[in-house]
Amino acid sequence: MRAVTYNAYATDDSGLSVGEVPDPKCGPGQILVRVRAAGVNPVDWKLMTGGLDAMMDAVFPVIPGWDVAGVVVARGPDTPDFEVGDEVMAYARKDMVHGGTYAELVAVNAWSAARKPAGLDWPAAAGLPLAGMTAQRTLERLEAGPGDVVLIHGAAGGVGSIGVQFAREKGARVIGTASERNHEYLRELGAEPVAYGDGVVERIRALAPEGVTAVADFVGGQLDTTLAVLAPGGRHASIADNTVEQHGGSWIWVRPDGAKLAELADLVQRGKLAVEVAATYPLAEVRAAWDASRTGHTRGKIVLLV
Repeated sequence: MRAVTYNAYATDDSGLSVGEVPDPKCGPGQILVRVRAAGVNPVDWKLMTGGLDAMMDAVFPVIPGWDVAGVVVARGPDTPDFEVGDEVMAYARKDMVHGGTYAELVAVNAWSAARKPAGLDWPAAAGLPLAGMTAQRTLERLEAGPGDVVLIHGAAGGVGSIGVQFAREKGARVIGTASERNHEYLRELGAEPVAYGDGVVERIRALAPEGVTAVADFVGGQLDTTLAVLAPGGRHASIADNTVEQHGGSWIWVRPDGAKLAELADLVQRGKLAVEVAATYPLAEVRAAWDASRTGHTRGKIVLLV
């Protein structure tokens, strides 16, 4: 099969290549998925720099990618969960960094997969799992609901835009930080936008004079702003800054979980959740996709088409 690979940690993309590699094996409790689309996430290129080597072993050559949408083509032993031909999506992170989703085929643990909603196209389905489940886990950890004023840092990004919708579905009022070009988009999602930069604390305070009751940081580096606007007794969490734990916050690291992904799929099916796709790239243009991801300014998800 064709796949993107790299053979060593590196600080640039020169080690990335696209070529033929052996097909993955499909073990007990796994499904073999023919990939139609693979979501691009910042963690993909951060892993290649060795950024998570202290937490996860890498077995080279590595095929990057944790998000996938595709069709089941085989099942391992004792895998009654899915049938050949099922259209599925998954957050396919494994215990080690090795056989990822930037490929024509990927073996996925069945318990991490969910059926793709019929109305969701392949790029959006590939963009949902990691971003959607990260937003879901964060807002559930914050116990966001009616009566809450939730501030979302990075509200127009892939995780943030889903977080806005999830919090609104839970009945919370949402304030979202974003560049001004994305403010109308946030209003369409049901959030009250505020611009980044100098004066952001004052702008948030103008909308929530008594402070916000919960903060979801989806970009990192926002702790000072969070603490400045958080109401007494408020809750806060970050997916990108573990120092929040020193200030009573939660550091979020989402787990593969097909049942939780199915909950998001149900929201999509009922028209309560939409996935914004910023751009798609063919597998051979993985470097361009990573360059776009590194800017940190895309609205929605970046996806590779396989």
